Amino acid sequence: MTEEDHTKLRIWHRYIAADGTWRRKTGNAADKRPPGEDLAALRKGLGQPAGTVLEMFPFYTCPVDDFAARRGEVSAGQEAEHMALALYGLHQQSQDRPMHRNGFGLGHSMLELRRHDRTSETAVDVRFQQAFSATSTQALQFRLRSLVTQLRDIKQPLDYDRLACDILAWNRSDSRSRVRRRWGLDYYARPHKTAPEQPVR
Repeated sequence: MTEEDHTKLRIWHRYIAADGTWRRKTGNAADKRPPGEDLAALRKGLGQPAGTVLEMFPFYTCPVDDFAARRGEVSAGQEAEHMALALYGLHQQSQDRPMHRNGFGLGHSMLELRRHDRTSETAVDVRFQQAFSATSTQALQFRLRSLVTQLRDIKQPLDYDRLACDILAWNRSDSRSRVRRRWGLDYYARPHKTAPEQPVR
C-alpha cells in the first residue's frame, strides 16, 4: 500500500469529499458525518502513545513497522498518524461542518483564528508561538490540542493529512525547520486566500 493509498483510508476521507463538503450518503445529514462513538474513540488517544488505546486500532491506516512491532514499539509515522487522528476526533466533535479541509495548513488556519472577531490577536500569537517553538512531538501534541480546541470554537477547518506529515517531520531538526518556515509564511507573510491550493505531498 502506498502513502497515498493509506492516506485515502483515513476516517476524514470516508466522510469528507475533496471539496471539503460531506460525502453524499443518504438524505439524512446526520448519516453523512462520522458517528459520535468513532470520534469519542479517537479522542481517547489524546495524550496517549500510539498503540495503547485499543479503540483506535480500527482507524489506523499507516503501514505497521514489523521491526518496531517485534520490540513492542511503533514507528514515527504511526505515532504521527495517532496524534492527527486524536486531534481530529477533538476538532470534529459536535460539529455540523467538516473540520478536515485539504490545503488548510496550520499556519493558514491559525491566521483565520487570529482574524476572527471572537479572538485576541495577541493571545493567538502567543499560543501559535508556543506550538511553533516546541522541540518534541510530545510538547507539540500538548500545544496543538489547545489550538485545535480554539479552531473548533470558530468552526475553522484544518488539513489533517498535512498535519500528520508535519508531526512526522517534527522528529528531525532539519525537517522541523521546513515545517516552521511554512507555518510562519502562512501565518505572517502570504496574502489571504479563501481557497488555498492543496499542498504537494
